[in-house]
Amino acid sequence: MSDIEIESLTAKEALLQKHRKEKKSLQAEIQTIKKTVPKGDKKRDKLAKQKISELENELTTKHKHELEALDQQQEKEGGDSPAVGAGNVVEVELVQKSKGKAKRKQVKKALKAKEISERLAQAELDYKNSSRHKEEEEIKKILKEQGLMVKPVTPDGNCMYHAICDQLTNNIVNMADLRKRTASYMRDHVGDFMPFLSTDAGDAYTSDDFETYCSDIEKSGIWGGQLELQAISHVFKIPIHVIQAGSATVKLGEEYEGSPVLLTYHRHELGLGEHYNSVTTFLEDKFTNNCI
Repeated sequence: MSDIEIESLTAKEALLQKHRKEKKSLQAEIQTIKKTVPKGDKKRDKLAKQKISELENELTTKHKHELEALDQQQEKEGGDSPAVGAGNVVEVELVQKSKGKAKRKQVKKALKAKEISERLAQAELDYKNSSRHKEEEEIKKILKEQGLMVKPVTPDGNCMYHAICDQLTNNIVNMADLRKRTASYMRDHVGDFMPFLSTDAGDAYTSDDFETYCSDIEKSGIWGGQLELQAISHVFKIPIHVIQAGSATVKLGEEYEGSPVLLTYHRHELGLGEHYNSVTTFLEDKFTNNCI
């Protein structure tokens, strides 16, 4: 018997092994998503659960289709033969009677290097085919036509406010003040905002619900969106343009003169989606943190 015996998995065993790895990877991604949700943030918790459900359903469907395709192929070929080929076949080298530790280490190192190389190649392919990559490329193209590029903003639940602070070069303001002024304006103009809000059950907001909503705006880490941007536009009397992929630029405060504040909106940049960045005419090597 040779020092190393090679045992080949069948195509189905190889596919099931691949599925187990993908499920394990998904669980790690799910845990990362859960950790990004601030305690008590119902909106982000709901979005997180929706995202997790989508990811689980996508993987379940993918695995089902792959198994069905393999079964159909085997029916045509008349059995489950050993897996052959780079994608459908895994050869597991089992070191059973190595002549020494050096030989075993050499084999394990080679197997590990091969596994890492294959995982990196697959990760690169997955990224290039992902919604995130397509979104990034489209936004880059839109900005390039204007001589601009994305200026990344810290993804800590305050991204929209970070991006606004970065753009308000003539109005130095910290994040706490920006949040308070936004909430104050919305409280003073209830009729302009409350009709556009509803509970998770779909019911119209009550006055108490709206007050809770405004109080949450004042808290660090609570996401902001189009309603808050509309309020900020009025507070500073400035136009705000939100550039996004797949849709027309959202323009707020068009009644005001001057150059618009520019933000980019990303649905797929983070695990939970929904992220805002600032823009610049030059590259930044690190996240901006203009809001204190």
